[in-house]
Amino acid sequence: MDRWHSRSGAAVLAVLVLVSFTGVVSAHGVRTVSTPIPGDLLLAGAAVTVGGTAAALAGLDASPSRSVRELVTISTDRGRMVLWLLRVLLLAAVVAAIAEGVTGRQARVSPATTFVWPVWVKGSLLLAAVVGNHWTALAPWTTGYELLSRLEGEDIALFAYPAWLGRWPAAVGFVVLVGVVENLTVVPTRPRLTATLVAGYALVMLVGAVVFGRPWLRKADPLGVLYELVGRVAPLSVDHDAATDAFVVSRRPLWHEAAKPLPDGASVALAVAAVYTVSFDGIVETRSYQRLLFRLADTTLGPVTGLATYLGGLLLFLGVFAGVAVLAARHGGGDPGRVTRWFGATLLPIAVAYDVAHNWPYVLVNLVSLGRLGVPGLPSVTPSPVVYWGSAVGLVVAGHLVAVVAAHLASRELFGGDAARGHAPLVALMVGYTVLSLWILSRPVGG
Repeated sequence: MDRWHSRSGAAVLAVLVLVSFTGVVSAHGVRTVSTPIPGDLLLAGAAVTVGGTAAALAGLDASPSRSVRELVTISTDRGRMVLWLLRVLLLAAVVAAIAEGVTGRQARVSPATTFVWPVWVKGSLLLAAVVGNHWTALAPWTTGYELLSRLEGEDIALFAYPAWLGRWPAAVGFVVLVGVVENLTVVPTRPRLTATLVAGYALVMLVGAVVFGRPWLRKADPLGVLYELVGRVAPLSVDHDAATDAFVVSRRPLWHEAAKPLPDGASVALAVAAVYTVSFDGIVETRSYQRLLFRLADTTLGPVTGLATYLGGLLLFLGVFAGVAVLAARHGGGDPGRVTRWFGATLLPIAVAYDVAHNWPYVLVNLVSLGRLGVPGLPSVTPSPVVYWGSAVGLVVAGHLVAVVAAHLASRELFGGDAARGHAPLVALMVGYTVLSLWILSRPVGG
């Protein structure tokens, strides 16, 4: 255990060194300049940090701690009162955003678009990364379903949710909603289109819940399933303890749930898609991608160039991950399907860290902007590019380190004595993605 602490301390020191030598980058409007040290040196340092941590773990006998500590216990009555208060407030905010989007000024930046995309959608992701999934419990369609069920006196469900569907509606919905609509269309900048999308989303979720019951809300909501996966990396969790009939807030290691298998292939596909989509969101801002897009626009792809590049990259990421899982199973002596579900969970710290690094300035700036509508004298906030860059590099490298720890624990469960051999292909993938992530973050907007 002492060796684990010394090696982990060295890894943290390496991360701090990386951060201290950084310059300025961009995300959603934070302008960038070149790093003060050669980019190759930065990327190599990050790769060595991640790869070295994996090698250190492979040589240790003791495992990182997976203990969970209870922090606070909340009575069920008080917890439900707070839950319904938050539900009502969110429902009112969503209804107000839809009304504003339909009837308000159709400007590129409006209260409707500001609330829906940066504050509600991306802000919920940041919140889930701290306290776990709250989306499903608070969503307006959940509130509507709860009220309808109370009127009926029991949960409503016209049909049983088909087992073969699993989480595929959520996985496909994520690709459509976040990958395509948010990244490739003008919907996020059009108040009326945003309002229409939110209203349609709510209607589909509510009707689906009435038809299939609560399983629809847990398995078919794209953002609900996404934030449930994000919540696996959260340092805090809120759970209902049936034995004491109370809500328990607990603290846990970041790798605790990331070292447990995902329930099905759809969850794995969504995890890989989340990793890829946030990378694509960063790539589209670079000049390299803009040049590629311009060239491809003159080909037969024409107006679907952006869609083709997104889907092509997604298929590539899925294929590479599947190949790594098969290779790991062959080297470690495991079942490829089982390896895929375990290793898919280990990607979540990477996706969450990069998403938080990429979006926290976007959320902060727009949250303050929305607050200024109610408090006109509230000063605007724009994070310093240096602060953004330092936090981004630190988060990305730390996320990969957590992923390596989770993969190490998963490999021990999967392969036993052959854990190091089975883990090696995934380590290579994580090192490669570390380099890619930092390269994207180092590109200026349009650079």
